[in-house]
Amino acid sequence: MAPDFHESLRPTPVIDGDHARVTMFANSHADGAATARDQAVCLYYSVRDGIRYDPYAIDLSVEGMRASTTLASGRGWCVSKAVLLAACCRVLGIPAKLGFADVRNHLSTERLRTLMKTDIFFWHGYTSIFIDGQWVKATPAFNIELCDRFHLKPLDFDGGSDSIYHPFDQLGNAHMEYVRYRGEFLDLPLDQIKDTLQRHYGPLLSLTAVDFDEDVNKERSAVKSATDSLPPNQ
Repeated sequence: MAPDFHESLRPTPVIDGDHARVTMFANSHADGAATARDQAVCLYYSVRDGIRYDPYAIDLSVEGMRASTTLASGRGWCVSKAVLLAACCRVLGIPAKLGFADVRNHLSTERLRTLMKTDIFFWHGYTSIFIDGQWVKATPAFNIELCDRFHLKPLDFDGGSDSIYHPFDQLGNAHMEYVRYRGEFLDLPLDQIKDTLQRHYGPLLSLTAVDFDEDVNKERSAVKSATDSLPPNQ
């Protein structure tokens, strides 16, 4: 077994699959799955929908980024959810890495747009999982409730093909564009991520006690009001 392949199975301080909470979560949600592929699929949906997406919940410390911390809070952003999925896969002996890309994201709230001052999301995270002899991308970020609210196509994962963001939503509007792939890593490149995000998103990283779900509901109400005010033929 190549050294890198071996490392893709080991726990790290951030990908802490050796934590009892992560071990229990992985084993319970993959219980009954007969193959590694089935197990990975079960874990994907458990992380995607069991952990709510929250881009305001960014803590760029080792403790804040740990898989066990995300499980305890029940919330996470794309990177922390990718870390959790990687940790769970490693618990079950399924090799997993962390992948990153810069994306142009057309899904955001008014507060997020104001804080970020850009539609580029740097270091968007996904999980790269080794299944049936190939590495496949899995993106567990947006939970199903969020997709429903924003009319997004939920990202499904079958363990055999890449699960990455759709370019358009269910209404045909622009959704996500991959601008730059940053590569895949055996452990979280926290210092690099921290440096980029602090330079571009300073105000967002200092945000506290703000409810993302509440902002999403406000965004939906504003869109609905604008749509209802249009003449019937538009």
